[in-house]
Amino acid sequence: MLILGIESSCDETGVALYDSTRGLIAQALHSQIDMHVAYGGVVPELASRDHIQRVLPLTRAVLKQASLTLNDVDGIACTVGPGLAGALLVGTACAHAMAFALNKPIIPVHHLAGHLLSPLLSANPPTFPFVALLVSGGHTQLMRVDGVGQYQLLGETLDDAAGEAFDKTAKVLGLNYPGGPAVSALAQRGVAERFVFGRPMLHSPDLDFSFSGLKTAVLTQAKKLGAIAPLTEQDRADIAHAFVDAAVDVLGKKSYKALQQQGLKRLVVAGGVGANLQLRARLDAMAHKHGFKVFYPELDLCTDNGAMIALAGCLMAQQNPSLLDARRDGFTVRPRWPLHELSGAV
Repeated sequence: MLILGIESSCDETGVALYDSTRGLIAQALHSQIDMHVAYGGVVPELASRDHIQRVLPLTRAVLKQASLTLNDVDGIACTVGPGLAGALLVGTACAHAMAFALNKPIIPVHHLAGHLLSPLLSANPPTFPFVALLVSGGHTQLMRVDGVGQYQLLGETLDDAAGEAFDKTAKVLGLNYPGGPAVSALAQRGVAERFVFGRPMLHSPDLDFSFSGLKTAVLTQAKKLGAIAPLTEQDRADIAHAFVDAAVDVLGKKSYKALQQQGLKRLVVAGGVGANLQLRARLDAMAHKHGFKVFYPELDLCTDNGAMIALAGCLMAQQNPSLLDARRDGFTVRPRWPLHELSGAV
């Protein structure tokens, strides 16, 4: 089974081909970071317009790379939510247009399900069931995953997602977009424990998160130092270090708590923040200490990409072959779409 995957939920346009027998055959990705950096964040209208220019050229590039044509694919998987409405519409419209012209089925994919399943593309994939920590720009969630489409929400952020807190911290410290990698790099030059920030909801009985207070602590500390003298590069690095240390501490300990509560030994980490080196180091150390295993997608698959959508579409079709019989004349997108709503729907 050969599936073409299209991803356009935010600021990356991704296209890929995944084969149920041969695995990932080809992929291409275009990032809009250079375009959005001048605005300090993603501008939805500009993102949508750029996707329009990229989807078809990337599709042609992927097909050429694989020495295949659109007629060779068995179905087209596309991200229909969550994400930016206009950006989602571009990828979904292109996918449906191609499917209609070729009389191919469409497989609508949840963006976060793609992230969650992306570690299955790695050389050492996890097996079900597992606990998944989904950490991206707009989402921080803990899920129990018993199979494709079998998702149980265990906990989520009550305010800012971890990725949002990274981006807002970057702005306070005068760093460019995207904030996550910049804050992480700056934190590596920081002095440990010069500043210590609280760990929001670390000891709460549930598995929910809160990062708004941590972001505020960064702002308060920066203003306090700035009132005395302009922040030095070391001041900024030390604040970044304290922020990252607090964030990864909460993410790590809540993840371990979820494993304990569920009686599982496998943790999957997915989403853009999953590429954070400090988070990976903390989780690896905890796994060694407490005897569980951590699975990550490859670094180039942590950000939004077509490979995870093609994979998710293929796994969904394998589990429910009737998806390949469906011909959809109309379509919609779901900018807000809770992942746990998928449970049992595949």
